[in-house]
Amino acid sequence: MTLALNFHSYRDELFNELHTRPFPVIATPANISSLTVLHAKDDLESNQTRELEYQHICALCKRFSAAQPALDATCYYQDFGSFEFRWENHTEFSTYTFIHHIDSAPFARTGLSPVPEEWVAELPGKVISGLHIDVKRPSQNLDIEQLRNHFEGHRLISSFVNEKRAQIWTSYRIHSDNMGRFLIDNHDLNPCQTGRLVRRILELETYRMMALLALPIAKAIAPDIQGMNLQLAQIIRKINEIKNLEDERVLLSSLTEVSAGIEKIISDTHYRFSATEAYYRIAKNRLAELEETEVCGLQTLDEFLSRRLKPAYYTCDTVANDLDEISNRIDRASELLRTRMSLTIESQNQRLLQSMNRRGKLQLRMQQAVEGLSVAAISYYLVGLVKYAAESAKALGLIESTYLVVGIAVPVCAGITVMGLRRIKKKLFKEHED
Repeated sequence: MTLALNFHSYRDELFNELHTRPFPVIATPANISSLTVLHAKDDLESNQTRELEYQHICALCKRFSAAQPALDATCYYQDFGSFEFRWENHTEFSTYTFIHHIDSAPFARTGLSPVPEEWVAELPGKVISGLHIDVKRPSQNLDIEQLRNHFEGHRLISSFVNEKRAQIWTSYRIHSDNMGRFLIDNHDLNPCQTGRLVRRILELETYRMMALLALPIAKAIAPDIQGMNLQLAQIIRKINEIKNLEDERVLLSSLTEVSAGIEKIISDTHYRFSATEAYYRIAKNRLAELEETEVCGLQTLDEFLSRRLKPAYYTCDTVANDLDEISNRIDRASELLRTRMSLTIESQNQRLLQSMNRRGKLQLRMQQAVEGLSVAAISYYLVGLVKYAAESAKALGLIESTYLVVGIAVPVCAGITVMGLRRIKKKLFKEHED
C-alpha cells in the first residue's frame, strides 16, 4: 500500500544522495586510468566548461554507439565494450576514469589504451591529476629490483591493505608518460572490494592534489603578509608617540591602507584555503580507510604522505591563520586609535565649551553694561520730553517751576524704562523656550 503523505520536496534527492557515485566493480586483472580535470574559476567559464565536457562525452558515445548522458547529469557510467567509462562532475573538478581488462605486464597497457588518443588530448579543462592503476595477481617470486623497473627505477613505497588481502606498490612520482602509477597485488579481494580499494586510491590522489592547490598561493602571499605585519607593528608603536589629532588621522589612514590590503588578500584566498581544509580532511579519511600494514623495510603511504603532505597543509593553514590574526590586530589597533581620537575630540570640545562659556559671560556683562546705558539714554530722552512739556506748561501759567517737575520725572522715567526692558526680556525668553 502506497501512503499518501506530504513528502518534503527534497526528500527523494536527499535520500538518493547515499547512492550517487557508486564504487566500480573491478575484476582482476584490470588496468585503470583516471584523469582529474579542473573547472574554470568564474561561474560563466565554469558553465562553459561543463557544456564542453558534456559535448565531449557525447562525441565519445557517438563514436562507440553508446547511450548519451542526460543534459543535467553529474555522473555517467557506461560500458563501451573494450573499456568501461566513468565520469563524475564535482564542484571544482571532474574525474574521467577508464577501466580496461587485460592480462599484461604492469603498465604495458593502461586504462587509456583502448581510448582514442585524439579524444583524450582534447579534454576540456586542465588536468591536475593523472593516475594509472594496475590490478594483478601476486607473482610467485617477488623481485623488488625487477618491480622497480615498472616504476622507472624510482624508490618504492608499499603496504598491505584490507587486512593483508592486497598489497599496494607506488613510487609517488610522475613518470615519463606524465602519469602516476599504482600497482595492486590482489591476494584475496573480490571484485567489489577491489573496486572500493581502487576508488579510495583514486580519491586519495585527487583530494591530495586539490588540497595542495593552495600551497603556491600561500608561498606567494607569505612575503606580503610579513611586510604588512611589520608595517602594522610600526603603526602600533607610533600610537604612543601621538601628539595631536593630525598624527592620529595620519596613523588611521595608514592603518586603513594596511587593512584594505589584508582584506583583499583574505577575499582572494579565503575560498581556496577553506577548500584546502576540506580536501585535506577527506584525503586523510581515505588514507585511514586503507587500513595499512607496514611492509618490512618500505615506507607506507601514510608515513610518506604524513611527512610530505602535512607540512604543505600546515603551511597553508598557518598563512590563513596569519591573515585572520593580522585582521584582528588591525581591528584592535583601529579601535584604539578611534578611542584616542574620540578622547582628543572630546577634550577639544570641552575646551571649546569652556571658551564659549567665557565668551557668554563676557557677552552677558557687555549686555548688562549696554542695558544700563540704554536705561540711562532712554531715561534722558524721556526726561527731556518732560522738560519740554513742563516749560510749555509754565509758559501757559499752569505751573510756577519746571525744576520740580523735571526732578520728579527723572526717577519715574528711569523706573518706567527698567520695567519696560524687563518685560521685553521676559517676552523674548518665553518665545525662545516655546
